[in-house]
Amino acid sequence: MTSAPATPPERGHAAPDRSLAWSLARAHLRRRRTQNVLTILGIAVGVMALIAALSLTNGFTRALVNATLRASPHLSVTSFNPGGPDRELESAASADPRVLAFTPFLADKGLLTRPATQGRAAGVDFATLFGVTGQAARVLDLPAAESAALASLKDSEVILGSALARSVGAFTGDEVRLLNSTQRRTSLTVRGVFTTGNYLIDSAYAFTNLPTLQTLQGTTNITGYQLRLHDPDLAPAVGEALTRTRPYSPLPWQSLYGTLLDQLALQKKVIGFVVLLIVVVAAFGIANVLTLAVFEKTQEIAILRAIGATRRLITQVFLLEGLALGLGGLLLGNVLGLGISAYFTVRPFTLPGDLYFITSLPVEVRVSDLLGVNAIGLLTTLLAALIPARRAASIEPARIIR
Repeated sequence: MTSAPATPPERGHAAPDRSLAWSLARAHLRRRRTQNVLTILGIAVGVMALIAALSLTNGFTRALVNATLRASPHLSVTSFNPGGPDRELESAASADPRVLAFTPFLADKGLLTRPATQGRAAGVDFATLFGVTGQAARVLDLPAAESAALASLKDSEVILGSALARSVGAFTGDEVRLLNSTQRRTSLTVRGVFTTGNYLIDSAYAFTNLPTLQTLQGTTNITGYQLRLHDPDLAPAVGEALTRTRPYSPLPWQSLYGTLLDQLALQKKVIGFVVLLIVVVAAFGIANVLTLAVFEKTQEIAILRAIGATRRLITQVFLLEGLALGLGGLLLGNVLGLGISAYFTVRPFTLPGDLYFITSLPVEVRVSDLLGVNAIGLLTTLLAALIPARRAASIEPARIIR
């Protein structure tokens, strides 16, 4: 007895199944528009909040770093044995293509005061004073007018941070007095006032020329060198190269402000996680909507199964419903989130500098953040839809119809 040849599996079966599944899913979605709109809005609000929060956090970090580096060098190298200018180190720095500019510097701290005058009360505050050369105008990224003043500082002239100048009540042309860390006094004329946007710097930093501070300290030594690089991220590598065989300690800006950068990174993670919970909760609203749909359409599902619909087809129907709701929420959330980010790009937040260290909060949208938000939102949506989809596929038609 010859057995009949096996019937080959039908080709093109998956495409009709998908087409039928989408037709059924679309029909289901049209029947409960109010619930679907609310579900899409819930996801959209979560995605919008997440994109806006991450963009504002990115902008805060970038603004703070940029403001900090305006009046701070990318790299400082401090001598273990303070002495005069180190020609060998200067030659090495000049020959390094990664170095844009450098200047020797002398650092000191002291009490800055402005005497009382007619109609103006006296002012006093602590200051961190740097004695620098004209090359400091290239090392620091101050506005043009302040940079020009820094490049041409004369003896007994000083440039003050804007918040420090307000604190002591000093204006350009005023005379201020400095009592330094060695209890020596001197009078300085305010040549100008600079603003970086970082309150910690604007409220504490002052610059004078190197000979003035050396005279005040009674020394010809320098503390070390401040350098500006073409790429600030290379500061650790350049510092290692310059000090490997020399008695200097490198201090890249990442180390100087390392604690602050770590706190900002942690802040972004915490904010992202908290807001992400909104997206997760909203996405699982899809599970509630589809679960109710399964209960409402139990008989319809049983009939479909009885006339030949496979479990796979039923699963696809509900997954496509969940996917449509999720994609709708993600699309609307992206539009709203990017819209809010664009608005705050044009009109950034104004912040009190004494509380937040910067005076305005720009926005920075990163493609990596957008991809991450949408990937997590889509995955959460599919997982939420899978639960009712599997429940629908497990319905036994014989028991329901009976």
